[in-house]
Amino acid sequence: MAIQNATDSNFNELIAQGTAVVDFWAPWCGPCRMLAPVLDELDREFGSKLSIIKVNVDEYGQLAARFEVMSIPLLVLFQNGKPVEKIHGFQSKKALLDTIRPHL
Repeated sequence: MAIQNATDSNFNELIAQGTAVVDFWAPWCGPCRMLAPVLDELDREFGSKLSIIKVNVDEYGQLAARFEVMSIPLLVLFQNGKPVEKIHGFQSKKALLDTIRPHL
């Protein structure tokens, strides 16, 4: 499954079913850019078992406010539309896997 970009209108639909990681990010954020290839790897490895969704906080500030994003990158792990974990800042692939795997 390819990484998807969320908007105000499609966000709820994207997180509604299964396990999803939502990346709250911005193009000017260095740690966000460092995290992008790690998320690409997770997308390739997990395919349809895990949805990876990106929310540009500069474009969709209301979504960021809804999830109380105070700093980026912030990953929010959802299961069937409900947030279950928040992961703050850049994380290694291993650290992300340790958090995500129990929810798959």
